[in-house]
Amino acid sequence: MEKLEVKKREKKAHHSARRDRREGKVPGIMYGKNLKNLMFEVGELELNSQISRIGEHGVLDITINGDDHNVLIKEIQREPVNQKIIHIDFEELYENSRVITEVPIKFLGENTIGKNGDVLQKERTSIKVQCTAVKIPKSVEVDVSNLNAGDSYRVADVEFAKEISIIDSLSLVIATVTKVKKYNEDMGETEIENEL
Repeated sequence: MEKLEVKKREKKAHHSARRDRREGKVPGIMYGKNLKNLMFEVGELELNSQISRIGEHGVLDITINGDDHNVLIKEIQREPVNQKIIHIDFEELYENSRVITEVPIKFLGENTIGKNGDVLQKERTSIKVQCTAVKIPKSVEVDVSNLNAGDSYRVADVEFAKEISIIDSLSLVIATVTKVKKYNEDMGETEIENEL
């Protein structure tokens, strides 16, 4: 795995993080069991390249001031308008340590629901799991193509490898399908009915 080079950052001025962003660098912080909070900066292009490869909650090998670290991407803060990364948090990993992280949900079969005149309401975008760093999936696929109006998809319906423990409640609803009703003369209005 290619190592991501990051540089230790000293907080010199109040606006130093803003200046770093203008120069194409993303400020961040790394923490861990045996590590004091360590501020760093990393090249935006290199970071985006790694994230597109491993996902927003993946594991990275980084080098900081000549020292190698294995880290989990814990949190990414983005600019609301252009979605550029403005800050990132890393958690240092240790050999065989189990971590708790969020795995993004990838919805499959949404087009099928739309063709039936139904609407998929996504209640969750990720599922919280615990596993060793090497077992963290990039995403979890949720196939909603067989759902009909009134159906829901819960955390319990998701299949994971046995090495992965689900932290979220199994009864938690990930998505529901609703049907748009036609004009109702009695009500005098169009309504969306959730047939759960």
